[in-house]
Amino acid sequence: MLSIIQAAGWPIWPLIACSILGLALVIERFLSLKTAKVVPAPLLDEAIMVSRAGVPSAEVVSQLEQNSLLGEVLASGFRALLNNPRATEDELRSGLEGAGRLAAAKLQRYLGALATIASAAPLLGLLGTVIGMIEIFGSQGGDGGMTGGGNPAQLAHGISIALYNTAFGLIVAIPALIFWRYFRARVDGYLLSMEVASERFVRHLLTLRK
Repeated sequence: MLSIIQAAGWPIWPLIACSILGLALVIERFLSLKTAKVVPAPLLDEAIMVSRAGVPSAEVVSQLEQNSLLGEVLASGFRALLNNPRATEDELRSGLEGAGRLAAAKLQRYLGALATIASAAPLLGLLGTVIGMIEIFGSQGGDGGMTGGGNPAQLAHGISIALYNTAFGLIVAIPALIFWRYFRARVDGYLLSMEVASERFVRHLLTLRK
């Protein structure tokens, strides 16, 4: 691997940095986008069951908020009723929508950076290819020029820079693009689940108003 990096020249170092950053982002998103941390399946039913007799205490609401992203959204509804027991339906919906937007921002965190890596890696590989081509033409532009007196070693080095950087750029970009699309689909699914849960929860909150 070290010999490949040396043969590819300095243009490969930005690609290596992109690959390390991309791997870190993929691992972070896998850990953060677990279902248990976003929309635990029984959480909505548990929140409704706990509050059948009325809005739970502030301590229970705080525990709900710390449970998951969906818990943060549901807790915002409870807090709206704690602050104003006669809150209107529009006020309850507004509170849940605001919490939902914050949750959506957390779900989409770092996806832009991963998309940037997927877009930039092929361009960085192309940059290495261009630099390799420049070295190739430079090696053939010496005293020998068109008579075959170019430097074969420099010619081979230029070709290796061009090919290694092109290949490495694609190696970085393709997985980054795949994971970006995968995480985008996962986030969209979570957002839909949270929207459905919020709609059901609003109807429940309306029954708790005084």
